[in-house]
Amino acid sequence: MTALNDGLFQLPVDKLLQTSDPTLVLRRLQEAYLGVPLATSVNADLVHTGQKLVLIDTGHAGAGGAPTGLLLQHLRDSGYTPEQVDEVYITHFHGDHLNGLLDKDGKPAFANAVVRADQRESGFWLGDEAAAPEGARGGMKNAQRVLKPYLDAGRFKPFDGATELVPGVRSVPTYGHTPGHSVYAVESQGEKLLLWGDLMHVAAVQFRNPEVTIQFDSDPKAAAPQRIAQYQEAAKAGYYVGVAHVSFPGIGKLRADGSGYDWLPVNYRR
Repeated sequence: MTALNDGLFQLPVDKLLQTSDPTLVLRRLQEAYLGVPLATSVNADLVHTGQKLVLIDTGHAGAGGAPTGLLLQHLRDSGYTPEQVDEVYITHFHGDHLNGLLDKDGKPAFANAVVRADQRESGFWLGDEAAAPEGARGGMKNAQRVLKPYLDAGRFKPFDGATELVPGVRSVPTYGHTPGHSVYAVESQGEKLLLWGDLMHVAAVQFRNPEVTIQFDSDPKAAAPQRIAQYQEAAKAGYYVGVAHVSFPGIGKLRADGSGYDWLPVNYRR
């Protein structure tokens, strides 16, 4: 697998993270020698199964003038072309995971790929805007815009919950951050990697305090237990995880430490 970076956001995480302790976020950031706004990676992952080339999430693609949109160039730098991608799996339909499905000209960036996501995710974001909360309507318009070429071409195929999508890659339901948020397990020769999407936003805070949620959560009461359960399992089983918004390459392991976790980044190599 190859980790791909789409760029960085500068996020006011002290305003976005939600906790009952008003000093917690800035305290944790200061302990890690960090401040706000926080430079936050936007990562995606390319998995070569030996039979299929699978891209998991697509980055933000520079939408709104953000300093992102590097994914396609980094894909090419890694020795692949967008036309070689067979399948694209989306963890959820927030723009920083979805927008890279289109190139800078608004055309499908992956001309030969099938796009897949949980049917609960597509059912919500591609649904009736009038029936949705007002705060979600902008995201719905964006998702409908980005996915339209794939829908028109019959190349969007939702799945239902836990599903083996190709040999060695399966979806794992983690609903809460969004209605159909899913993570993806990659397994080969006894090794496992779980690609987490938005189960983590700010490593310096949420690994120490997994109960902390973020304003972007559709259902914080559901999102927090999903995060906690996945952190516990990753630490107990000792497999690698890949995280969209942890410093590139965003891959590492967890080790339990009291009620929180230590993040052990993978030793970087090209």
